[in-house]
Amino acid sequence: MADRPEAPDLVSEALYHLATSDPDSRLIDRTGMAEQDVRQIGELMTALARLGNAERALTEASLEYMKLNRNDMRALHYLIAAKNSGVVATAGAIAAHLGISTASTTKLLDRLEAGGHITRGPHPSDRRALAIAITPATHEAAMHTVGRQQSKRFHAAARLTREERDAVIRFLNDMANEITAGTERWARENAG
Repeated sequence: MADRPEAPDLVSEALYHLATSDPDSRLIDRTGMAEQDVRQIGELMTALARLGNAERALTEASLEYMKLNRNDMRALHYLIAAKNSGVVATAGAIAAHLGISTASTTKLLDRLEAGGHITRGPHPSDRRALAIAITPATHEAAMHTVGRQQSKRFHAAARLTREERDAVIRFLNDMANEITAGTERWARENAG
């Protein structure tokens, strides 16, 4: 059977289907669900996993190209968004966005400044704060690498109808809410 994929490929294809991940319904009660619906949901979960894998591969390639770590890239993305929004970025705003301490933010900004990725200057209205800005060279590099690749998502979304986009938005928000609530519940139940 030359057309049949190897066993690891078969497992990968079915990794997110309930028949292989939860065959005894210990995690998900599917009583009353049509087999076709269960199978289609498995295909949806597989598609989400493929998207996650593509996102990770893009992130890893971007990090390698830019020679930066994940928080460095998140900080640069924040600086680009702040610049495009006409907002003066500060170390405190970056710390809040990244969810890291001010000490960690200082180290991150020192590293980015030493690498020529950011500048620090006087804040236009707050003498206690510094304005943080991405350098033009790093901004261009980010736009022509990460930005260009990330913008391909727009084309996939543009091919959907408005109604389809509304459904996808509801689905993704609902899934994020389910995961967040479940994570918070799990953390409470398993707290020390």
